Amino acid sequence: MHTLTLEINDLSAVDVRVTADTLAVTLSDGRMVAAPLAWFPRLMAGTPRERSAWRLIGGGEGIHWEHLDEDVSVEGLLAGRGSQESPKSLQRWLQSREGRPTGSRRRASPRT
Repeated sequence: MHTLTLEINDLSAVDVRVTADTLAVTLSDGRMVAAPLAWFPRLMAGTPRERSAWRLIGGGEGIHWEHLDEDVSVEGLLAGRGSQESPKSLQRWLQSREGRPTGSRRRASPRT
């Protein structure tokens, strides 16, 4: 019997697309991997502008959304894993967003 071994060492993300319900990542070998956005509650809670503000990290090993404080790894996507964040941590993060304009950063007051 043969088993399939997934070699992800040579795979990296090259492009990311986030829709209202899907996270789609194009890999360096041309494949596209998609997962339900519901697997990533912080992305679900984000605005379209926040979701589009991603950057590749680790040479494409993962994707980072600074405004949402979210990281998604290619390895996790290929393994079918969503967010591993605890409900308590997610709730604290959601509460920290209340009353704050989404998609913008707070600016420090100039010192005088």
